[in-house]
Amino acid sequence: MSEPRIAVWHRDDLRVRDNAALDAAVADGRACPIYVVDPQFYRSGMACDARLRFVHESVADLRRLYRDHGSDLALCHGDPGDVLDDLPVDRIYVNRSVTGRYGRERDERLFDRPDVRVFADDGIDWTDRARGDYDWSEQAEAYFERDPIRPPGRLPDNHLESETSVGEIERHYGIEPGKTDVPDGGATAGWDRLTAFVGAITDYPGSISPPARAERNGSRLSPYLAMGCLTPRQVYGYVHENAPAGTGRELFTSRLFWNRHYNQKLADWPGWMERAVNPVYTGLFRDRHDPELVAAWKAGRTGYPLVDASMRALRETGWLNFRMRAMCASFYTYVLQCWWKVGADHFYRHLIDADAAINYTQWQSQSALTGVSPVRIYNPRKQVRENDPDGEFVRAYVPELRGFPTEHLDQPEKAPLAVQEECGIRIGEDYPRPVVELEARRERAREVFGRLADRAEEALSDPEIRRRASLSQRGGGRRERERDETTTGGQSRLGDF
Repeated sequence: MSEPRIAVWHRDDLRVRDNAALDAAVADGRACPIYVVDPQFYRSGMACDARLRFVHESVADLRRLYRDHGSDLALCHGDPGDVLDDLPVDRIYVNRSVTGRYGRERDERLFDRPDVRVFADDGIDWTDRARGDYDWSEQAEAYFERDPIRPPGRLPDNHLESETSVGEIERHYGIEPGKTDVPDGGATAGWDRLTAFVGAITDYPGSISPPARAERNGSRLSPYLAMGCLTPRQVYGYVHENAPAGTGRELFTSRLFWNRHYNQKLADWPGWMERAVNPVYTGLFRDRHDPELVAAWKAGRTGYPLVDASMRALRETGWLNFRMRAMCASFYTYVLQCWWKVGADHFYRHLIDADAAINYTQWQSQSALTGVSPVRIYNPRKQVRENDPDGEFVRAYVPELRGFPTEHLDQPEKAPLAVQEECGIRIGEDYPRPVVELEARRERAREVFGRLADRAEEALSDPEIRRRASLSQRGGGRRERERDETTTGGQSRLGDF
């Protein structure tokens, strides 16, 4: 009998190494790799053109890798269910991934097919067992300590034929990226970036919070992890084998654990993307939501220079270091007092490394919508002094202030008129005054959360809500939650990749 033909359906696992579905297909029959261009991914409006280009480059690189192994990647366009129905194969192998909204509905519909076999070698627990029934940390550690799956050897020809090309897809959807400094997509580029980062990892600890230094010295591996060009396990293993022991290595590898932690959260409860984890905070600030303030925040025209520089960097490059992401989310929720989901969706749309699990769980955590995370209101003026003291980042993205004295960049509206005249920059005309008064808004936010604190505490006594808010096995009391915060780093440190 001839060996079975097995379609390896690639989605956000755009690699040939450490790929459980591909490895099993090679062992069980004739592997037939395929990538399906799903129109919904383009119609949703939730992915900027630069991210789509990164995906396309990653698909093109995957095709080159398969050709190096003697095979090819078939590229099809259409509803995944319809495409899979028409494949001349005996089975379909696919890697499970953490998704939300449409992706989760698609997977639930297609994974029940008798010809589909699903693989999950990603450190995520996909069962319905309670967190108290096992040690999640041990499970995650076991994932990282296992050797990555080896790449395949020589593969047979892929009898599946492409129906389209990356170029045709880009023309069909009019993909015209406008962002700058976007990394090249693909596993090949990801490995190049990883090796370069490891060679300079000693610079990493001092570059986590300052945004200008983070642009230069951060790993910038997050897009490759989000699209599965690299796996967290591959990165972890390479760093441990090749980076010198020390603070840089430990800080970086700890963030790989947080990556799995927050992906587990979304796997457990997809509602992270839609509504507050703690129901007490459902609809918080929707009655105060001001579209004009949201527009100023999105455009980087709030009158707070580091917020504005960060929001413009997001729009222009599709990337921010975590401290600036957290500051902008904090400013949006606590100071502007607008509904969190609009802000979270804006970030997700513009980020090249958009990862639903990390983006939405972090937005809720930074906005204190869990009842577990503390109310942490970043002071954007203090952040200038601490993380951009020379004004390098502000001047790079807010050209109106390039000639402004450094000592006034934290609060330009307070600069004497004589200074403004000397610089040729009039605050209120060339650069906006603050759209809201910081201290009054921060006090108002503390009052709102203070009034809701007891109810939020009570809501956490519900085991299901408690499970959503934390992966800890501990109970629901305040002291236990404080210990949880110590364990998870306050849920505020993930995303510095």
